[in-house]
Amino acid sequence: MTINDIQSKIKSKQYSFSDHAVKRMIKRAIYRHEVEDAINQGEIIEEYPDDKYSPSCLIYGKTSNGRDLHVQVSVPPTTVIITAYEPDPKEWLNCKIRR
Repeated sequence: MTINDIQSKIKSKQYSFSDHAVKRMIKRAIYRHEVEDAINQGEIIEEYPDDKYSPSCLIYGKTSNGRDLHVQVSVPPTTVIITAYEPDPKEWLNCKIRR
């Protein structure tokens, strides 16, 4: 799995949002363009090859406004945004490494 593969799917709008992601994004005031920005500027920081429904990864990136986001994404060929959130500094060192 590579970030380039995921970014390609995002740029070509070949992805969807899970119901969970939509609910969490509304609650957290995270917008679609912010998720796209974070992925397109981001990097994979964790991989979950044995995730519940399909392999996925956690991407850390910044939005165009500088907002730090984590986005969990199922990997291509089926690209689904699973969830998105702002990393908690109590749990993450530099938004990339779990404490």
